Amino acid sequence: CFSFDVKLCLCSLVLKDLMLLDTELRREKHMIFIQVLKICLTDFYHKKKITDDLFKKILLTQENDFEELQKQLDSRLQNTEMSGAHNSEYQTLEDLERKEREYSEHIIDNMEAFWKQADKAQQFLLDQSKCSSAKASKITMDLTERMIAVEGLLSESQDLRAMDIQERLFNWEFMVKAVDSLKSYIPEECKCRLNTVSNILDHLTVKNNLSVRQKEELLTDLHKAFWEQLAHFSNECAQQSKDLILKQLEYHAKKREEFKHRQKTEQGCLLSKTFQTEEFHDFLKAYQELLEKHRQIQWDLEEEEDWESAEAVTDLYKELHSKASHTLAELVKELFLQTLPVVTGLSVRECELLKEEWQENLVPQLEKWNTYHQRRWKLFQEQLLLEKELWLKEYALSAVIQKHLCETQEKMIQSVVSRVGCLSDESVNYILQKHKLLLCAVLRRVTLRSLGMATLTHMRMSRKKGLLQELREQHVLQKSSSHCHDEDQWQLLKAVESHILEEEEKLEEETQQTHLEFHQQLVNEIQEALHFLQQHMEQVVGQTLLQHARQEAAEENSDDEPDFKERLVETAVESVYGTHNNINRLVQNYYQQLGKITESYEGKKLQQLKSLQAERGERSRLKKKQENEQALKEQLNKGLLDISSAVHQRMVLHQKKILAQFELQQQIRLESLKQKILGLQQLQTELENQLQEAELDFVTELATLARVPLAMKKQLSKRSKPTG
Repeated sequence: CFSFDVKLCLCSLVLKDLMLLDTELRREKHMIFIQVLKICLTDFYHKKKITDDLFKKILLTQENDFEELQKQLDSRLQNTEMSGAHNSEYQTLEDLERKEREYSEHIIDNMEAFWKQADKAQQFLLDQSKCSSAKASKITMDLTERMIAVEGLLSESQDLRAMDIQERLFNWEFMVKAVDSLKSYIPEECKCRLNTVSNILDHLTVKNNLSVRQKEELLTDLHKAFWEQLAHFSNECAQQSKDLILKQLEYHAKKREEFKHRQKTEQGCLLSKTFQTEEFHDFLKAYQELLEKHRQIQWDLEEEEDWESAEAVTDLYKELHSKASHTLAELVKELFLQTLPVVTGLSVRECELLKEEWQENLVPQLEKWNTYHQRRWKLFQEQLLLEKELWLKEYALSAVIQKHLCETQEKMIQSVVSRVGCLSDESVNYILQKHKLLLCAVLRRVTLRSLGMATLTHMRMSRKKGLLQELREQHVLQKSSSHCHDEDQWQLLKAVESHILEEEEKLEEETQQTHLEFHQQLVNEIQEALHFLQQHMEQVVGQTLLQHARQEAAEENSDDEPDFKERLVETAVESVYGTHNNINRLVQNYYQQLGKITESYEGKKLQQLKSLQAERGERSRLKKKQENEQALKEQLNKGLLDISSAVHQRMVLHQKKILAQFELQQQIRLESLKQKILGLQQLQTELENQLQEAELDFVTELATLARVPLAMKKQLSKRSKPTG
């Protein structure tokens, strides 16, 4: 198995662990949301705003809805697996990249479905509680702020556990290299011992104590006997390693099951407790401590499993090394003390001296091999340290992306809110908090996706990295083979060093290009997630504007006598002037007028949205044209770049281009959102005015029909109130 094959296997395990982490955090998010809802419901229940049956019904409905969401996601993921399955039992890197990309798309869709379901649950709760508008606004704000705190908790947990996964990858690489180094050391050391024997036999051949044919036969028999025995020992060791690992896996699988059972029990115990509204932060703190406790236990279990397996396998290969050394020593002893005296005619004492000479000559050779292995191990450690630094850069890049997104999105939503202008401070704060909540969820997903892409980048480059590492090791071997080199050897070493530098530059360039490719893909997925966020926020802003308009209308109507309309209806029913048919005709005309107003509103709304979409398409077309012109300029300028700096400048230009595209796309969306909100606000105002006019006309006609002067409405109102 080549080193890059092992690297691919380990990285694929990392991708699997990241998916499992995402699934677990999603499940925890569902559970905590239900707990947040439960805290709010408990408050309503104690205030007798909802019954016990309704309390249980709401919670059960949400649990079932979230289970259905997860089932839908599982079904889509399974369909993705089936559609991408091949007849081969092996999975290519392209398959993994496709799987990761499609998985991300499904998760974004699931995220959108979750927040729709959460909003639906929130609205259902408010409808059932029948609380005032001010109380409903406070409840909505409280739920939003609590879920922001939950997202912060999940984000922190995700970062810690993702770093655990990454650290485990480094531990795996260390263990694999340690075992692989020991496995390769055994035959290499034995070759060194056999070569020393061959040198002594060559010396006997020169002295005519052995013929060339006799020497070849002796070496052939020695090699055959030893390598057959070593192959037997190696097969035994491999089988023992396999059996041992399976036994270890079975043992630790039981421990993991016990831990999961204990974890589920402790979570259930905490979630079954009843917390009051003011105790929410106590609950969140307790849940955070429980998550950290479980994370540490899981890390300890995994680390124990890995190191125990690695140490057990290492012990087996140390035993193999001991067997190989002992077997070879016995065969060499037999050669020198039994075979050579017969074949060469030398005395036993002379052959014993030859054996001692073999042992003396072997010492510097083994020291040389040990030095080479130490240098090779040092190279590996340096490479591992370099990879850790690269991962730290990935985390830093992810943090920069998050900061950039936060700043851009905050500016956008602030601009939208300032353009609306008519909302109260409470409404503005709610919009900002709701946007923050959704953005937190998006950023958490982006962080996990960027880690997956970084892993895929390492997988793409693993083969070339492995070959380059082997080239470095060969170079170290050549340098350590002799302290004195002639001119040709020095020239060869310099040529190899030059070749290594060239390959390193090529690898760096290809790595940067791969990074840019995945970065562009990440930007596209971010835009898709932000599109979902924008759509959701459009609904939030629209609902807030509608609620604001209703509150203003209610305040205006509260200045009039509230029971005038009721008294008017009573008077119209009792009036001898208004017949049943006349009143029905009046009501039907009123409803027809409302229908026409609503139909006109929907038509204007649709027309406005189409117009905005067309304008956005035109802006996108102009943007594309500008990009093509810019690309043409870049191609013309590319030939003027100095060769040594061409790659770097191309990467910088490409990065700037991606950021510029992203900024421009965000600006287009911002302008589109502003225009859409302003247009809808104008249509909303027009609709409210038309509805008020239609209502006024209806009241006027009804009053005229019933012979009730509008000027008398104050008298009617006074007549309906009891005197003090």
